[in-house]
Amino acid sequence: MTPFDYRPRTRIVFGLGEFNRLGEIAREAGGTRCLFVADRHIGEGRLGQDAVRSLKARRMDVASFSDFSATPTPAMIEAGRAASAQMNPDLIVAMGSGSAMDVGKAINIVLTNGGSIADYRGYGKVPKALLPMVAVPTVAGSGSEALGNTNVFDPLTRSNISCGDSKITFRTVILDAGLTLGQQRESEASSAYDAIANAIETLGSPRRSPLSECFAHEAWRLLDANFERAMKSPEDIDARGALLLAAHFAGIAVENSSLGPAHACATPVTANFGLTHGTAVALVLPAVVERAEHGGNGPAHPSRLRELRAAGKLAGSLHDAGVPVAALSRLAEEAATQWSGRFGGRTFNAQAAMEIYQACYNR
Repeated sequence: MTPFDYRPRTRIVFGLGEFNRLGEIAREAGGTRCLFVADRHIGEGRLGQDAVRSLKARRMDVASFSDFSATPTPAMIEAGRAASAQMNPDLIVAMGSGSAMDVGKAINIVLTNGGSIADYRGYGKVPKALLPMVAVPTVAGSGSEALGNTNVFDPLTRSNISCGDSKITFRTVILDAGLTLGQQRESEASSAYDAIANAIETLGSPRRSPLSECFAHEAWRLLDANFERAMKSPEDIDARGALLLAAHFAGIAVENSSLGPAHACATPVTANFGLTHGTAVALVLPAVVERAEHGGNGPAHPSRLRELRAAGKLAGSLHDAGVPVAALSRLAEEAATQWSGRFGGRTFNAQAAMEIYQACYNR
């Protein structure tokens, strides 16, 4: 069996209403000056106000930062550092989507270690300890709150700056399904499908281990049983809780394994045509599974992945998503440069990416 070294570094607080303990939990992490990083609609809305109120109730100073997009760039990370410099924070709370988690982690790196986030591309490049962090995801998606890395998009190279290090971890994660209510259906479906892709790709990774398989299988079980249920009944809090927990478990699986060609193929589609990451992954994942060495024999058959995609009312083909056929060659070249393509169990290059794109162009 594949050896592994598992050392949990994150406390998981799961349950309806646990968000109300944010101030208490943040204070336990040792902070008194908090940088609150949140997606703009969260930071400017009721949830953001509740979060700040909870933090201040525990006698904490709070500075907020929301000036970033769903695809954060190095310039946005630098803006976050500049916005927090005067306060000199000793704690970071990140709330919202996976992008908010990535931004919080990236700001932490440059605040404590200096330089630009691009200086830390790769693994094990962060020399100094980071500030303690608390994550409050409001979507079931990337599982970034479980990952010891951060991804920032470089518009110059049109590729992700991926920075991984054992120091880049949240001290505590609060998983409260009540925070996921009221989302737009397409956004929610896209995010949850990203969790599906995380679970499935980690199960096919040559870096998988008994530990990653344990979390990935449970994540897939929860997603398979609750994705359609949550789409049909948006107020079903039990289904929403299952998706939130599944996304976190899939994130743990990624942290202890790796991603694969579906994520490599999705990144340039998102960068060039503005599709959300989850939508782009949903377009290519069935084709990637079919192409795999044991395609169709894993826990999720390609037909089931297409059923779930349809249940989320996500685009069913690259053509339907507005990607012109003339762009496939360029997309394939860009996909071949993505780090995750190396971990699919088969050779991945521009030709392989083109085969995947062609297989899902009209389907």
